[in-house]
Amino acid sequence: MKIPFMKMSGSGNDFILIDHRKPFLKEDGLKDFIRKVCQRRISVGADGLILIERSQKADFKWRFYNADGSEAEMCGNGGRCVARFANLKGIAGPSLKFETLAGIISAQVNGKSVKLQMTKPHGLKLDQKISVEGEEWILSTINTGVPHAVIFVEDLDGTDVFRMGRATRRHTHFAPAGTNANFVCLEDPSRLSIRTYERGVEDETLACGTGVVAAALVAGFKGMVKSPVSVRTKGGEILTVHFETEGKEVKKVLFEGDVHIIYEAEMWEEAYQ
Repeated sequence: MKIPFMKMSGSGNDFILIDHRKPFLKEDGLKDFIRKVCQRRISVGADGLILIERSQKADFKWRFYNADGSEAEMCGNGGRCVARFANLKGIAGPSLKFETLAGIISAQVNGKSVKLQMTKPHGLKLDQKISVEGEEWILSTINTGVPHAVIFVEDLDGTDVFRMGRATRRHTHFAPAGTNANFVCLEDPSRLSIRTYERGVEDETLACGTGVVAAALVAGFKGMVKSPVSVRTKGGEILTVHFETEGKEVKKVLFEGDVHIIYEAEMWEEAYQ
């Protein structure tokens, strides 16, 4: 069986997108299929895979999977990709809504640019002290659809993101689910730089949308920046976060940036056997 798909990238975070409104993938073999096709060099290769399915609540429903086959509630860059995909394929108009495990997400597609209204973040905890590999770290946490830890550093390029990220992601403080780990540098009152170790990918990625939002919100609550905030990712792209807060609550948060189509093709059985 040949499987039609589109490969897309949101700020260097790449995904395989499959129109699954008429289901054809077997549920009992789905995780194994995802792990195989997301492998780089021997298959399509991607940070994650997205299935587009029918919804009774919105224009469509997505099922989002990390490269290891684990299903995640939300992904900001994946959300921007799926919005443009749905608009290009006539599944939805330029103003659309889609169903996720984190709730209903709204998006506005304008050519390559997609603005995503995120679900309401929760669980903000600022300046927690934890011991990691014998060192005391100060970090903040927030859930922007998935859990994130935010650590501010002065030398972002010199930070060992893989080592520190893996230790944070699997720390007992975040058990059993674990967390994504973001290392952030303040450039000026309206600009941040970020590097992220992603749970599920189990490595540093070129960008993480929910991580970008988490970093901007934590920096905002700490009085370091004001909305809108420009965030430079590891891949070099600039993403913009708009937010409104009241006290310690987020009233509204929007996430904006370009989405790129890499190619559209058919996947042969050899790619996942």
